[in-house]
Amino acid sequence: MQEELSQYTQVYFVGIGGIGMSNLARWFKANGRIVAGYDRTPSPLTEQLVKEGIDIHYADDCKLIPADFVAEKSKTLVIFTPAVPASHGELQFFMQAGYRCCKRAEVLGIITNAMRSICIAGTHGKTTTSSMCAHLLHAGGLDAAAFLGGISVNINSNLLINKSLDKETPAVVEADEFDRSFLHLYPAVAIITSTDADHLDIYHQKRALEDSFIQFARQCRPQALLIVCAQADEYVRTHVGEGLRLRTYSAQPNAKADIQAENVKVEAGVFVFDYCSSEITLRGLQLHMPGLHNIENALAAITAALEVGLSADVIKTHLSTYQGVKRRFEFQVRHTKAVYIDDYAHHPTEIEAFLKAVKMLYPSRKLTAIFQPHLFSRTNDFKEGFAKSLELADEVILMDIYPARELPMPGVTVQSIRELMRKECVRYVSDNALMELLADEPLDVWVTVGAGDIDRFIPQIKSLIESRLA
Repeated sequence: MQEELSQYTQVYFVGIGGIGMSNLARWFKANGRIVAGYDRTPSPLTEQLVKEGIDIHYADDCKLIPADFVAEKSKTLVIFTPAVPASHGELQFFMQAGYRCCKRAEVLGIITNAMRSICIAGTHGKTTTSSMCAHLLHAGGLDAAAFLGGISVNINSNLLINKSLDKETPAVVEADEFDRSFLHLYPAVAIITSTDADHLDIYHQKRALEDSFIQFARQCRPQALLIVCAQADEYVRTHVGEGLRLRTYSAQPNAKADIQAENVKVEAGVFVFDYCSSEITLRGLQLHMPGLHNIENALAAITAALEVGLSADVIKTHLSTYQGVKRRFEFQVRHTKAVYIDDYAHHPTEIEAFLKAVKMLYPSRKLTAIFQPHLFSRTNDFKEGFAKSLELADEVILMDIYPARELPMPGVTVQSIRELMRKECVRYVSDNALMELLADEPLDVWVTVGAGDIDRFIPQIKSLIESRLA
């Protein structure tokens, strides 16, 4: 651990249940720190942290902070997430009492900047690419750390803990553009998967978001490898600065990229392709995650793995064993009469890529998409995009907007999406009426889509389908 953090024997997390906060909490726990924290509601993540010996409470009440954290201020580091409002009572207590309070991104940067960090950024694709890269390094036998934005199915965790800590130890880091968090990172290898407009509540306009990606790229270490999707904005690709080894990648036909997927085909539900660059060709790679967008994620992960020393044979072997990330194209039911897939997609481009991948696998089946919009601001900013991408499905069921950190915005409801869609293919349902509606929905290919709490319906939907198949 960096000397800067070594004085702290206790670490308190305000918002410990977030996917990024929880892996950092685990990392400190594994490195001998006493860890505790607050979150708004219990979840599978917080329940797992409690099982691992971390003290968590769910009320914003300073009296619930463990006594040792209050008594030993100089030994306590406080880490908070931007998702927690500045008015939060516990956060205010720590700040006013003079504790060292840091955003998660700052601490993650302190830890990983001491290693050979592989930082994966992008408005979508970063979680899958990060977990794919972490899987290749881990399965390939490298001692590596990984801080992921989702639960990797292969390791059943959002964290890989390294045994050694030095400048050559690879550290896979999901580099989040929200709140400009990724500007605390200084990559040895950087990947930019996409630069589509998002988080306009933070950036206000797309050019500001693009400038943030450019600044992230310019923070790469000297002679770092920068791997950028060829479909990313040209403005970003042409303004990343000098002194970097820039490589572009693409799975799109006829793309002018340094790294290309060729001979793409589907064999028994498995995507097969060749990785082609001027330096190396890997033939007959197998990927069990459907869609051209996931082949592109694989191109980026393979390029990073080659850079840190994995052999072509090791990569080919272990790419075929990659099982994905929970809530990313996650099959819940796979039957000849019914298919149910859940996905975290919450941006129009993500939804389009996901639904196209589903239709590639099941071109003659009826596709029903159940979508929960995430954030009022995102719904307002991208309602036209949501309407267009969702129309790839044969039937669409719209749920209410999940507010997350936001208060309602006047005039912004799920109806703003519905009004832009063909009326015959879209229906609205409230949360408490969803299961009743689905009870009469014909079985075929169903998908749930969204980044809110739509995942709480997964067990009920899965049980419903299985009971109807019995």
